Amino acid sequence: MTYHKLKIISFFGVAILLFNCNKKKESIADIKDNSKPIIESALLDTVQKQTINYFWEGAEPNSGLARERLHMDGVYPTSPKNTVTTGGSGFGLMAILVGVERGFISRQAALNRYLKIIDFLNKADRFHGAWPHWMNGETGKVLPFSKKDDGGDLVETAFLVQGLLTVAEYFRGGNDKEQELVTKIEKLWKSVEWDWYTKNGKDVLYWHWSPNYGWDMNFPVGGYNECLIMYVLAASSPTHSIDKSVYDKGWARSGAIVSRDSLYGEALVLNYYEHDDALVGPLFWAHYSYLGLNPKGLKDQYADYWKLTQNQAIIHHKYAIENPNNFKGYGDSMWGLTSSYSIKGYAGHRPGNDLGVIAPTAALSSFPYTPDASMKMLKNLYKNHDTLIGKYGPYDAFSFQDNWYVPRYLAIDQGPIPVMIENYRTGLLWKYFMQNEDVKKGLDKLGFKIEPHN
Repeated sequence: MTYHKLKIISFFGVAILLFNCNKKKESIADIKDNSKPIIESALLDTVQKQTINYFWEGAEPNSGLARERLHMDGVYPTSPKNTVTTGGSGFGLMAILVGVERGFISRQAALNRYLKIIDFLNKADRFHGAWPHWMNGETGKVLPFSKKDDGGDLVETAFLVQGLLTVAEYFRGGNDKEQELVTKIEKLWKSVEWDWYTKNGKDVLYWHWSPNYGWDMNFPVGGYNECLIMYVLAASSPTHSIDKSVYDKGWARSGAIVSRDSLYGEALVLNYYEHDDALVGPLFWAHYSYLGLNPKGLKDQYADYWKLTQNQAIIHHKYAIENPNNFKGYGDSMWGLTSSYSIKGYAGHRPGNDLGVIAPTAALSSFPYTPDASMKMLKNLYKNHDTLIGKYGPYDAFSFQDNWYVPRYLAIDQGPIPVMIENYRTGLLWKYFMQNEDVKKGLDKLGFKIEPHN
């Protein structure tokens, strides 16, 4: 689910959780005790373990993929209960790697899970190589996201492939069973027809195609949003690569993507094209493409991507401190707007479209960009707002203004939390994705340079 595809979801319930990590066990009461210092590394371990478990314990059992959403008690809240999400599963693949590195999951158990997932994906519905947004986790058949969205979703596929390639690099050079996994992933990677999604050779990638409705969704993807990874992967494909002109004319809009504007004294760098006058996007735009794609030192003719992503997070933090709408609770240690559950359904929250709803994933997935501000948010949540934390970590969204929160989780919001925290701590996912030889060639083809970065 993304900001561009809004849907209505109902919700209810509440929970309080005692949490642990593999090295240190602490309760919510320990965190709330002002006489005890908070051990930051243990707290990071804790939130990572909880959010990883969404994709480990909470996975759909037949496919091993991520359920679209879960209730606080691990129950799927709507029908059909076996709905799995393509993009969120890509995030989950990367989250499980974090679990292996942190000692929460054994390498062999992760390998077995990955092989199950790959075998399922190989048999599941695809449309010119692209998976649909939603699938039935028992059958692999497409579940329509909306009436005409019943075919290939290239953006969701890109998020999935980002995870697949990262997993392949992690296991490359391993034992025979691990090499089998790598071979199977590479076969899937090469089968995605990125160039076909240019809609008969146009200089832009299209988001959707349906065997029943063709190109009726009519969503050419251009101007800055969460989809940079799609263009990078499309250029990187060894079998179905796009021309550089598709990136320059489609994504970059022949240079019009470059912004000269600033907000709160921070350069926007690129234009955040949308349907309203908001200058900056929801914070997931600084996360989804950068779970594997390392923005540090990454530049092309249009942007310095570290400046772009870091500034977006800083802008959101400064916005919460200014709090122009005087929403209850906003401030230095309570911030972060992104697309999430909202009081009346799913909504794209950001400065300029602020409903008083904070989503923890926004600040917590920004750890690489705003470590101090993100840590303040994390400590505040666990120390002072334990009713906002459940089995799989912080709940998706809440509003102090309206005395509301939702005891539910969304795969696409939980997934970036452990991944981006690990990128902040060790750069793990950035390391493996960026060492892929096809990705290196694709970045070079599009004119990207990687400069030294402290």
